[in-house]
Amino acid sequence: MALIAFRRRSPLPPAEAWRRVTDWPRHSAHVPLTRLSTEPPGPTRTGTVVLARTGRGRLGFDDPMEVVRWEPPGPDGTGRCRLVKRGRVVVGWAEIEVRPDGAGSVVSWREEARVRLLPRLFDPPTAWAGRRIFGRVVDTLLAAPPRSAGGPGRPDGPGRGARRRGT
Repeated sequence: MALIAFRRRSPLPPAEAWRRVTDWPRHSAHVPLTRLSTEPPGPTRTGTVVLARTGRGRLGFDDPMEVVRWEPPGPDGTGRCRLVKRGRVVVGWAEIEVRPDGAGSVVSWREEARVRLLPRLFDPPTAWAGRRIFGRVVDTLLAAPPRSAGGPGRPDGPGRGARRRGT
């Protein structure tokens, strides 16, 4: 299995960082050739399946991930999510944790993934690519301008960027 792990600091409070990094459809804009959806639609909870469809047309594959742990930030400001990859092509798991850090937060991403048809020889380059791709996704999601009360996706002020920490 390829281990993909990194941390990002953000000036955002934990609840907002959590909302952004668990907004699965927004990941689609930042992962090449991939679209994410959820089943059932609506708020994520234990049992939700996040489906990543990667490819173009008939050339592609599905990467279904079941949410087996869903703990949004509570009174202590810490939130945790664990997904188990249940696909025919990609297997493994991913964990996301958001916790307070001063006035902001820290997002930790840990994932073990394996492409079934690739020999273990490909685990190191898979881990490297995963850190680059998912790290960039998290950086972008944390840096996006906040949503306004007027509706989703409408900025109500300048964006606040995430600071990288570790890879």
